[in-house]
Amino acid sequence: MPIDFKKELENAARSMILVHDPDLLIKTIIRAVVEKARINHASVLLYDPKRQAYVLKISGGSLAKKIPVGFASLDKDDPLIRFFRERNSRSIFKSDILTLKNAQRALQGSDINGRLEGLLKDALYQIKLLDTVACIPSYFRDELLCLFLLGEKKDGKEYLGKELDFFLALASNMAMAIRNAQLFKDLESELNKKHQLFMRTTIALVAAIEAKDNYTHGHTTRVASLSLQIARRLKEKNKKIVNERFMENLHIASLLHDVGKIGISEHILNKKSGLTVGEYNRIKEHPLIGATILKPIKELEESIVGIKYHHERPDGCGYPDGLKGQEIPLIASIISVADAFDAMTTDRPYRPALFRDKAVKEISRLSNVQFNPSVTEAFMELCLEGVF
Repeated sequence: MPIDFKKELENAARSMILVHDPDLLIKTIIRAVVEKARINHASVLLYDPKRQAYVLKISGGSLAKKIPVGFASLDKDDPLIRFFRERNSRSIFKSDILTLKNAQRALQGSDINGRLEGLLKDALYQIKLLDTVACIPSYFRDELLCLFLLGEKKDGKEYLGKELDFFLALASNMAMAIRNAQLFKDLESELNKKHQLFMRTTIALVAAIEAKDNYTHGHTTRVASLSLQIARRLKEKNKKIVNERFMENLHIASLLHDVGKIGISEHILNKKSGLTVGEYNRIKEHPLIGATILKPIKELEESIVGIKYHHERPDGCGYPDGLKGQEIPLIASIISVADAFDAMTTDRPYRPALFRDKAVKEISRLSNVQFNPSVTEAFMELCLEGVF
């Protein structure tokens, strides 16, 4: 059955839009070309800014067995690359496409000047090395982005004009798709760098908090770990409530839940005797202080809720706002249980640590009083399984 080139081009264009990984995009296109057009092999020389060279990407056909992906690369001064960067194919063949047969015919004639003849001869040598019979350039804003290299057809016949026109149109669409995919990948990489910088800054803040409070060293990271474990269990029960974004916000909030202690005197934080009413009230200000410190960072809006309300209680006796029951955000309720369990099982200046089993029973007893019942249930399940 003959190929419906228009339909195949439309299908390819739709598929390209959905792929945001340049390498995957190229592999998908080449694999489809090899299968649909019944070609021995097809490959792409893609420009790599880091290497300042055109790197061979192969995903289908016989050539893939001979040359590993990324192994062969041609710099900008390579004859084949220069031939297309300078648009010499247009001046010689009145077309962007260069075929092995046309190149051989042109060299047998006498219409090419000496410089172009030498360049074409060298380009032809490269074409033969790559076992290619047709080269189709892909330009983005007049810059050569990649070269589409086609091997022989499996039936041994020459490429028809309409087939080459299809590949030229495909290469044009591919240029835009590859550039978009590259930009998407660059953006993703930049966001990852910023996220890593943010997380390192967060960890530095955590270290600053723990440096002030000698008795809570490691408390923050333990609370974060416990919080995420509880959230994962809740996610198993309801994926709509606990999604990836929720997990990210919880991770940040649990790491920074005590950031407000930066504003509390070390004398109070490290006091070994009982706190006065005034000192205790000052300690109770740390959730608000933390929320105030982080408020200017709009991206942390959902995490700040967890920081501000992690000492609220379902019975309304918590702080800072005395919220009750479902008024308390889930992110805060999770941190509340994790924070309390770690506090109970850690030595403090004013009391020794409780045994694990006693701490677990205490949290169970205070379900729906100090702790959210659903969160307590998830916590208890994890304890019974030996996770905590």
